[in-house]
Amino acid sequence: MEQNSNYAGIPDSYATSEKSKIVLIPVPYDGTSTWKKGADKGPDAFLAASKNMELYDIETESEVYKHGVFLSAPITENNSPEAMVAAVTEKVKSYLNRNKFVTLFGGEHSISIGAIRAFSKYYENLTVVQIDAHADLRQSYQGSTCNHACALYEASQTTQLIQVGIRSMEHNEKSVMNLDNVFFAHEMVSNEYWVEQAIERMTDNVYITFDLDALDPSILPATGTPEPGGLLWYETLAFLREVFKEKNVVGFDIVELCPDPALYASDFLAAKLYYKMLSYKFHLKSLDFIED
Repeated sequence: MEQNSNYAGIPDSYATSEKSKIVLIPVPYDGTSTWKKGADKGPDAFLAASKNMELYDIETESEVYKHGVFLSAPITENNSPEAMVAAVTEKVKSYLNRNKFVTLFGGEHSISIGAIRAFSKYYENLTVVQIDAHADLRQSYQGSTCNHACALYEASQTTQLIQVGIRSMEHNEKSVMNLDNVFFAHEMVSNEYWVEQAIERMTDNVYITFDLDALDPSILPATGTPEPGGLLWYETLAFLREVFKEKNVVGFDIVELCPDPALYASDFLAAKLYYKMLSYKFHLKSLDFIED
């Protein structure tokens, strides 16, 4: 195997299925998006950008890839949204049963339905932290419960759902929301305690689903449905750092990169975000500076 066929071009010794602690599952699916298409190209753009990262994380003083990152074969099921979700669920379960730290990169947000379904069966009393511009709480859309607009409806019924950064939704989605657990973008601006309040509402085990349109289009324009007024880089990391510090993050996904050759900085941001989240998971709690 050539070195650059691995995640981020890491050496083969850190990329085997048997020895790696981390599994990365690409899901290049874009079957239900309703505006700008191209999220199915997201995983390839993310992986290409990842090969150009420097793999020492300054903040955590670590090289997290040395825990091993196995790049799984992509899930290419596209006969229907329901079939894709079922395929994701089974693949995630197979790696959870092997005690791997499972991560996914989409693809549109509907892929998260299958991932959360697997994690919620594996971990009791699971919290799902949704970082997103959109509520994604429709019970059904365009004839399917597995549409990207329904990505978190099932989680709202089966897990403790915390929604962060929301700034676009349909009126009827509000009836599904637990408003105590929703942090709207316009309110976060003037609430200096929102990070602490969000973490207080989480159970011990947390799964993170990160829709890249949560970020402001000024730093990540290459997504299918960009919304003004989003999160910036360091405030996003500050929130993630606290979640990883205080809770047991059991897995995560990143979705909705819609790559554009003229906007390749977005691909690189997604690559850095993924690596930063891994660094927080495996190295943050060992640092002296986070101790109170």
